[in-house]
Amino acid sequence: MRIVIAGGSGFIGRALADALVARGDEVTVPTRSPDRAGRVLPPAVTAAAWDGLDPDALATIIDGADAVVNLVGANIAEGRWTPAVKRSIVESRVQAGRALAEATHRATTAPRVVVQGSAVGYYGGWSDMLTAPVSAEDAPCGAGFLAETCQQWEASSSDVAEGVRHCVIRTGVVLGKGGALAKMLPPFRLFAGGPPGTGRQPFAWIHLSDEVRAIVHLIDHATLSGPFNLTAPGCISMADFCHALGKVLHRPSFMRVPAPLLRLMLGEMAEEVLLRGQVAPPERLLASGFSFTHTAPIPALEDILRRR
Repeated sequence: MRIVIAGGSGFIGRALADALVARGDEVTVPTRSPDRAGRVLPPAVTAAAWDGLDPDALATIIDGADAVVNLVGANIAEGRWTPAVKRSIVESRVQAGRALAEATHRATTAPRVVVQGSAVGYYGGWSDMLTAPVSAEDAPCGAGFLAETCQQWEASSSDVAEGVRHCVIRTGVVLGKGGALAKMLPPFRLFAGGPPGTGRQPFAWIHLSDEVRAIVHLIDHATLSGPFNLTAPGCISMADFCHALGKVLHRPSFMRVPAPLLRLMLGEMAEEVLLRGQVAPPERLLASGFSFTHTAPIPALEDILRRR
């Protein structure tokens, strides 16, 4: 297959490119910096120049492709959400999604499927797992900046050409070498690890390998469309996850970071990203026949942290 990954030089995109190349697919990554992308992507991947805005340039890149995966979006957890940062988070996603939708209309041969990135933040956030609603894929959009951003992100590429499948991946926290886990490790290794706030907030997670396998599953199965929660089955709290991480690292996990301190340091970002969470089971993914490799946090973390 010929597959285009917009945002392919990021944490998830690189792993997806590796997996697709390994199975013999031809992979192209549209990017603002082809030289820099070429240094982090597998040698077999083609880096094509694209500014993230121009639908005509993107139409040329995706013309005749079997699938396009759109993972473009500024990082939501780099620091305090100033007005400029919030604008970048939204615009980077919406502009790329709209360009992709338009590109499917302008391509001579449109792709068969578009897999659109999103997140479980679509459902809003709750500070206590015991009171958080279970948000299957048919649940309504929640409240807050992340929910509104996800709603716009999903809608941005929805107007694809006739006959193009449109799948949306509402992803939890992706665990792998890098990403969110890399930011969690230093305090644990210094014997100062623990959950943010009370630790009662739900923690929706997925192993990077299952994230990649789920995306490939959606590409390969022509009957699948619509939203899919990409999270490990079962529900754990942030305290449960931190306990598992401490156990794997042989470190304590009781040093809680007070919520007022996080709010003082990071403002709205701390409230929505660190102190709240979602219960979002992968109901549609499981119903489609997908089987997870990693369903419990301790074996998943052992696989990531003890792998040579």
